[in-house]
Amino acid sequence: MLAEQRKQQCSKEMLDAKMRRFLLAEQRKQQCSKGMCWNDYIYRMKTVFPATYSTLAPTALASLIEKKYDLHNVCCKLLVRGVGDTYLLEMPNDKFILRAYRSSHRSMLQIQAEVALLLALQQAQVRISYPIADTSGDFIQRLDAVEGDRFVVVFSYAPGQVERIMSTAQLRALGLEMARLHNVAARVQLNNSRWNFDLETTFFKPLEMLAPVFASDMETYTWLQEKAMQAAERLSPQNTAGFSSGYCHFDFLPKNFHFENDSVTLFDFDFMGYGWLVNDIMTFWQHLQLDVHLGKRLTQEEADEAFSTFLNAYREIRPVSEAELAAIPYLSLGFWLFYKGFHTTHDQFHFFNEPAYFKPILLYLKTLIDTHWQP
Repeated sequence: MLAEQRKQQCSKEMLDAKMRRFLLAEQRKQQCSKGMCWNDYIYRMKTVFPATYSTLAPTALASLIEKKYDLHNVCCKLLVRGVGDTYLLEMPNDKFILRAYRSSHRSMLQIQAEVALLLALQQAQVRISYPIADTSGDFIQRLDAVEGDRFVVVFSYAPGQVERIMSTAQLRALGLEMARLHNVAARVQLNNSRWNFDLETTFFKPLEMLAPVFASDMETYTWLQEKAMQAAERLSPQNTAGFSSGYCHFDFLPKNFHFENDSVTLFDFDFMGYGWLVNDIMTFWQHLQLDVHLGKRLTQEEADEAFSTFLNAYREIRPVSEAELAAIPYLSLGFWLFYKGFHTTHDQFHFFNEPAYFKPILLYLKTLIDTHWQP
């Protein structure tokens, strides 16, 4: 009797095992028919392959913004990948900009400082793209992405469009708005998370970072080192003691401000840091010189006239000394070295330091130095 019971139990266990194998095989067939085999499915359920950079799904961001900001019918589109990925948020009657920062390049504290500066500028009625709080009053959203934390900020939309060749009225509008910005940036107090723009960060540290780029062209690298030392002598503490300091935008090229008729709106303060405020005037001067040298859109006389119009408007609100203006050609070398050094740290911009791309910039720098530096 006991033997018969054991036999029946064994038969049942064998039947159960066969049934489990059958069901597992059927599940595997179904998964493989959908392009994902069962082992793959189990693996994906257990882990996510590590990544250093992911692109956040626009549809998921749209749902998040609808919930956090109590908005409806949000359409989200990826515009630009970069240090921070930029998305356009569109609704039937409004639109905004969303930036998703990369935590490898911008920390929460650094983003908080950027938001604080922009809120101070907005309060002072400077025309900027400003951060917008969600229904809880938060300006920064923390998202758990594949690579870790990503931080997201929603900004007002800058109306209008980029204007590379500006009218007299537009040049004046830009000069006035930059001066208003500097009046705030010179006195605002932020946390200490942002970097300084000084000789070390704009000349010497970038040159160290660029050493591998010039490993096969030491002649050019030595030339850059020599010119950096010359610029540092011109920008010594004795010569710059009276320079105004504050938080600089450091990227006042036309891609970072829109004109709607003759009204300007400034945006993209991602590289803001503390330094001489004349750096911002210098970056706009760079744009005009590039149009003379690379784009051939302006003659040198036209560029000088445009800069004079811009500068006269700036001086209506805020003074700038002749010594600060005389430093602009020397600061220009630091501008290019700073961004070229940054390109070595960002996987998306490595091609900017390839010889085919770098050579025209070097030619421009040599022309600028020959033309605008004192012997």
